[in-house]
Amino acid sequence: MGDSNKKFDLINRGAREPTPWGTLTFVGLRAADVPLQHALHSGLGASLLANLGLAASSTLPAASAALLHTGLPALDTLGHPTSALLVLMAVGSAAKQIYWQTYLSFESFPVVPAAAVAAYNTVMNGLNSLLFLALASTSLRSQPQIPVPLPFLSGPGGSTVTLPLSTVVGTLMYVFGLTLETVAERQRKVFKDAPENKGKVCKVGVWRWARHINYLGYSLWRGGFTMVATGWIGGLAMMSFQMWDLGQRAAAVLDEYCTGKYKDQWMQFKREVPYKIIPGVY
Repeated sequence: MGDSNKKFDLINRGAREPTPWGTLTFVGLRAADVPLQHALHSGLGASLLANLGLAASSTLPAASAALLHTGLPALDTLGHPTSALLVLMAVGSAAKQIYWQTYLSFESFPVVPAAAVAAYNTVMNGLNSLLFLALASTSLRSQPQIPVPLPFLSGPGGSTVTLPLSTVVGTLMYVFGLTLETVAERQRKVFKDAPENKGKVCKVGVWRWARHINYLGYSLWRGGFTMVATGWIGGLAMMSFQMWDLGQRAAAVLDEYCTGKYKDQWMQFKREVPYKIIPGVY
C-alpha cells in the first residue's frame, strides 16, 4: 500500500535521464503564453468579460488617462501602461523558466509534468490579465495612488501617470523575486557543476539564507504579478498561498529526498540554516 502522507510533486527528484520531448513541450507552451497574454490585453479579454456579463475596467477614467507611445506597436496597442507591464511580466517569467529548463535544471522533465507546470503558469497569468481587465477586480481602483514619471506617455499629465502604489510595490516584488530565484538556481548549478562538489549539499551564496530560498523568489514574483493586476489583497493572497504550498508540499518532498541522498550532511545543513523559505522568519 502506498504512503498516504507522501507529498505530491511533479518533479521526479534524482532522475537525470534526458527528456527532450518534455523540454520541447515546456519551452513551446511557455513561449506561447506571451502572445496569449498580449491577445487578452488587446481585446480578447474584454470580449470574454462581455460574454460573461462582466463590466470592463476600460470604463474607468484612469484606463484612458495615459496611453503608451513607445514606437513599438506591440506595446502601444495595449494602451494603458499597466497592460504593457503585465505582458512584459509574462515575457520575463517565460524567459526565466525557459532558461531554467534548458540550462539550469538537473532533473528529467517528461511531457506530462512539463505540460502541467507550463499550464499552471499560463492559467495564473491569464487570470491576472482578466482580473486586471475586469472592473470589479482591477488594480486601477487600488489605493493609494501616486504620480509616477514614465517616458513614452501621452495624456493630461504629460510624461507622468497616476498609478496605484500597489502597482509599484508589485513590480518591485516581481523584479526582486525573479532575480532571486534565477540567482539561486544559477549559484546551485555552478556549485553542482564543480567536480570537487560532487555529493555535497549546496550551501553557498543565497543558499545560506534559507534552505529553499528559490521558493521565496518564486512566491515573491508570483505575488507581485498578481498585485500589479489586482492590488494589495490579491497580491498578498497569491504570495501567501505560494509560500504555504511550497513550504508544506514541495519543501517536504525535497527534505525527504535530500535526507536520503545527503544523510548527515543534510542534517547539518538544517542546523546551520534553520529557515525553510524566509530568512530569519520561516
